[in-house]
Amino acid sequence: MDFELSENGSAWRERVQAFFDTQVLPRNREWHEHVVKRDQPAPFMQELQRKARAQGLWNLGLPELAKGEPGTRLSNLEYAGCCEILGRVAWAPEAFNCQAPDVPNMITLQNCANPEQKKRWLAPLLEAQTRSCFAMTEPGVASSDATNIATTIERQGGDYVVNGLKWFSTGAAHPRCTQIMLMGVTGSAKDSGKDAGMNDRRDRTRRHSIVMIPMNAPGVRLVREVRWMGNRDHVAPIGEIEFRNVRVPVDDRLGEEGDGFKIAQVRLGPARVHHCMRQIGLAGVMIELMMARAVERKAFGRAIIEYDTLQRWIAESRVELEQAKLLTLKCAWLLDKHGHHGAWREVSLVKVAVPNMLQRVADRAIQVFGAMGGTDDAPIHYALSYARLMRIGDGPDEVHLRQIFRMETPPQWTVDASPYITYSRHH
Repeated sequence: MDFELSENGSAWRERVQAFFDTQVLPRNREWHEHVVKRDQPAPFMQELQRKARAQGLWNLGLPELAKGEPGTRLSNLEYAGCCEILGRVAWAPEAFNCQAPDVPNMITLQNCANPEQKKRWLAPLLEAQTRSCFAMTEPGVASSDATNIATTIERQGGDYVVNGLKWFSTGAAHPRCTQIMLMGVTGSAKDSGKDAGMNDRRDRTRRHSIVMIPMNAPGVRLVREVRWMGNRDHVAPIGEIEFRNVRVPVDDRLGEEGDGFKIAQVRLGPARVHHCMRQIGLAGVMIELMMARAVERKAFGRAIIEYDTLQRWIAESRVELEQAKLLTLKCAWLLDKHGHHGAWREVSLVKVAVPNMLQRVADRAIQVFGAMGGTDDAPIHYALSYARLMRIGDGPDEVHLRQIFRMETPPQWTVDASPYITYSRHH
């Protein structure tokens, strides 16, 4: 295993860092003033994107970026280092056209769309001319078991008719969102996870398909914007969407009927690594803020950084961050070497480890900052809620832990027969 960045990867990471330091971070307060406080688009974003693109800092998170497509092609490992930098500020990825859910949606389209579909759906995303969302989770079923998904995609001649209700669709409430990548059951309602028997689980994973739907298609209704723990996602606002007799051409299906789970895995491997590296970058900000706060604040006659408790919190945070970072870099390296199937276990490992790490670090940061840590003046409560959401989104901890356990090697002997046990009751 070699996690060292290539010369090319190091050079691009340095370019991203320089652009972040000189162009992005200095505008952070201005972004919050317009986007968060006034609910207005950031007036500088298009110009910032133009500058980033001119420097090649564009579409960095697409390992299959084709010749002729705009941007710079980096491996998963090379992009991981850049993604860590972008995670330090919530809106930074947008300046590089590297924001979720558009990047994993573009990865899906690059791998699974035909040329006509790429021209219609992928090309505008590559150019940042539009935004997209991914509609999978449903309020009416336990979506942690994705075979429960009940939205129907029923064939009627040359069209599909879509009916269902989706929520926690990241990006759906963005005013520029024009396309929906939707997973549903190809067929009638009796085939859905809600009504299907539990003995045909293997067949149930072949019932789902993914279709592309225009946001303005008749029958599509944005029910509401959804907040998480009171926080609004200003970069990719979360939406609840109703689909009522939405008619889409069969040609807008990605892949074959029944390939829904297979296609979803194409996007989820890289997407989880990207989320993890952004969280690692954010955890680094939490440590820096804790250090600054602890140096400046005094309690009971001395700076609070002189107390053992504060020193231990900061040190433990650094230990946990570095552990999570190494595990995530290994996962990115495996994705490059062997694809998603070769990194299946590590994807689940980082999906559990990193959000839990960030949650602990952010909790300590709130304790260090006191009341200020829970206000909009600092990014700490955002980090805490982001971490907590990632312990559920893209598969809850329990599902990934179950997967990790299943990949453990079965025991080769009984405890009594194990050569590691030095006393046997039967010999």
